[in-house]
Amino acid sequence: MKAKEYCHIPYIRYLDDEGEALQQLPAWTENHETLIDYYRAMVIARAGDAKAVALQRTGQMGTYPSSLGQEAISTVCCSLLEKDDVLIPYYRDLPGLMKRGIPLSDVLLYWGGDERGSAGKAWGKDFPNCVPIATQAGHAAGVATAFKIRNQHHVALVSMGDGATSKGDFTEALNLAGTWQLPIVFIINNNQWAISVPRKIQSGAPTLAQKGVSAGLPSIQVDGNDVIALHEAVSSAINQARSGKGATVIEAITYRLGDHTTADDASRYRESEELQEAWGREPIKRLRNFLYHRGLWDEEKEQQLKREATELIDSEVKRYLNTPLPEVSDLFDYHYAQMPAQLEKQKRQALAKANGRAH
Repeated sequence: MKAKEYCHIPYIRYLDDEGEALQQLPAWTENHETLIDYYRAMVIARAGDAKAVALQRTGQMGTYPSSLGQEAISTVCCSLLEKDDVLIPYYRDLPGLMKRGIPLSDVLLYWGGDERGSAGKAWGKDFPNCVPIATQAGHAAGVATAFKIRNQHHVALVSMGDGATSKGDFTEALNLAGTWQLPIVFIINNNQWAISVPRKIQSGAPTLAQKGVSAGLPSIQVDGNDVIALHEAVSSAINQARSGKGATVIEAITYRLGDHTTADDASRYRESEELQEAWGREPIKRLRNFLYHRGLWDEEKEQQLKREATELIDSEVKRYLNTPLPEVSDLFDYHYAQMPAQLEKQKRQALAKANGRAH
């Protein structure tokens, strides 16, 4: 028996590539402010993302992973979380971090090589960006286990790329979530590329979502460029987790319109025709068309939003660039409860050099 015959994975989609409804829309969409909020957040996040790339290209920031074309997934997920829920993000979650109230300047500071960007008050209990592949899945299982032990009705939401689903950390976290009925939502951002490895050869599974079935978890696919479909899938999964009914795996289908990071050149392994086709399915244009067609958005509002985005981002970039460098002592002060003598000596030498004195 073939895999496709015994493992049916539901696929959720409400809007076509041009923003036209494919079926009757959920009742919540009558609250137009929710859809407009999603649109505004995605536009601002894309502008912030473009600025981050520009900062790296001009030597003002380190390597950066763009979220271009994938804004809907993170935006919707983080909009639906409550304050006391915990986000365990991966490195391509700029839109969601901004939706959770993390200042863009913090994100830029982090990618500029300053760990203080992950330590601002706005982060609350949310975890910092995870760069190692799939290790955040185990962290999420730990967070969710704590919630369950404390009888807290909170949710851990963890995101990852398609490549992460091939790592043992992911499988182990799924097994824990299924065995212990943990309140987790696993979000797979299937952007079709694990760095330069295309989805079709990265995993032999017909869907990535079905990997959750082996752990006994409800597992679905959703159009990751369709905010309505995402809202339906993610809100249902969060409600299930919060009510004590366990975890869900959601594979959100999208496309990485940019390079893997600013250290990559995707044109070396990706056909331009494929990229051009993907631009026709991107989420911001799709939602903008939907709003325009229903008279909920117009050119005046669009231009006003762009001005607001520019003003906000310019302010955050200025804040990032004007952030004083960390103290030299920070290199030494946070390793041990009691600093060893050799490290104390190195600290004195470093401070002397920083202050322009002889050793």
